[in-house]
Amino acid sequence: MIGLFSENLEIVNVGLTSFGDNIRKAGGRSLDLQWRPPADSDPEVGWKLATLINHPLVETANERAYQAYLSAQPVLEGVGIAGEELPGFNGRMILYSGPPISWEDMCGPVQGAIIGAILLEGWANDIKAARMLAKNGDVCFAPTHHHNAVGPMAGVISPSMPVWIVRNQEQGNRAYCNMNEGLGKVLRFGANGPDVIERLRWMTDVLGPVLKKVVEKLGGLELKPLMAQALHMGDEVHNRNVAASSLLLRKLIPTALEAGVSSADFAAVARFIADNDHFFLNLSMAACKAMLDAASGVPHSSMVTAMARNGVMFGIRLSGLGERWFTTRAPVVNGLYFPGYSLSDAAPDLGDSSITETAGLGGFAMAAAPAIVQFVGGTPHDAIAHSREMANITLGCNGAFTLPAFDFTATPAGIDVRRVVDTGIEPLINTGIAHKEAGIGQIGAGITSAPIACFNQAVAVLADELPSWFE
Repeated sequence: MIGLFSENLEIVNVGLTSFGDNIRKAGGRSLDLQWRPPADSDPEVGWKLATLINHPLVETANERAYQAYLSAQPVLEGVGIAGEELPGFNGRMILYSGPPISWEDMCGPVQGAIIGAILLEGWANDIKAARMLAKNGDVCFAPTHHHNAVGPMAGVISPSMPVWIVRNQEQGNRAYCNMNEGLGKVLRFGANGPDVIERLRWMTDVLGPVLKKVVEKLGGLELKPLMAQALHMGDEVHNRNVAASSLLLRKLIPTALEAGVSSADFAAVARFIADNDHFFLNLSMAACKAMLDAASGVPHSSMVTAMARNGVMFGIRLSGLGERWFTTRAPVVNGLYFPGYSLSDAAPDLGDSSITETAGLGGFAMAAAPAIVQFVGGTPHDAIAHSREMANITLGCNGAFTLPAFDFTATPAGIDVRRVVDTGIEPLINTGIAHKEAGIGQIGAGITSAPIACFNQAVAVLADELPSWFE
């Protein structure tokens, strides 16, 4: 021992960084490992996690769920009207993003968007009357995920809205999403003024019918190859969709010329898409939803099949635990704010668009989109580091989506709730930031993460429903 302490020590420090500081002050060398106890130091959850590690039922279930996700082939099958296409979507019903929440507990942007949807449907003539309808229970509300759908930010879908219809050719399930309105004062950020309603009516009367004809003539469009190509062109198909929107427009234009569409109408539609770099986002979300729904409902699987937020709560779903939600408070994003706005103006995180991260895109594929840091913050090096870190919490990589910055290595995909709780690494999400008051709109963008509390809850329930392999 005396000889040991007379040597130049090189120490690996697992624990508090201050331990390493003391070693360095004494002239030694210390490498600090970033480690913390699993399950946020909760011994009960930590033990339940231990019972899930290498559990044969979980491993078998995860292989089945993950292969279903990998083999899914989302195809743009058509465009329809929400009230006619979405399963179980009947009467005066409006869908919103994230886990279940009551009207009185909804955040400002979601309430504002619902009021706008009521006005769009003609159920009320003014904002005051629309608010009373919502408050008095004369309109039913439900999460989009409960109807095989997703929606960005407020996520609102009402019966007359046009929706994308995406079918997974491999397993046959369908997913739906509304259409992207563009930036500025839009319904998904809670705006509900006359210009917003007028745009939505144009989308119902012109955009939807034109795209319906074009997609029918096209005979379907495989979305995985298009998304993969967009990754190679600098998108991550969540907050950056410049390439994907352009690729989509290239597919639509020649077909529109053969589909008998009014030239004036398609000119307006083409201009609308060309002026909206985020247009493909909603289609990307529907594709990701279709892929993940293929993996849902596998008993005992620890694979995450949904992450979503409603501006109040953040929730996740697991393949092995069906349609149950595990929730905690949604974080407020400390990102890049537009001039005149700050963290104090922001609504908590909002929207279903984190379905892209759940599917291994968005924040998990930031290495493909270094330019996105100009929008959400950080550096290109950070974007690459984020993608590398996410590989620590996934079941594998999706060979259909590759990252040029990683020598075309596949994107990490298939979030494993066990690995999140074990490592303490929270799934990364890049996101837009809405003002906490309805109608002001987007005030910034940034990077956040899925709160680990959701994952701790899910691990505990999954463990309780499994026979212990120690017995």
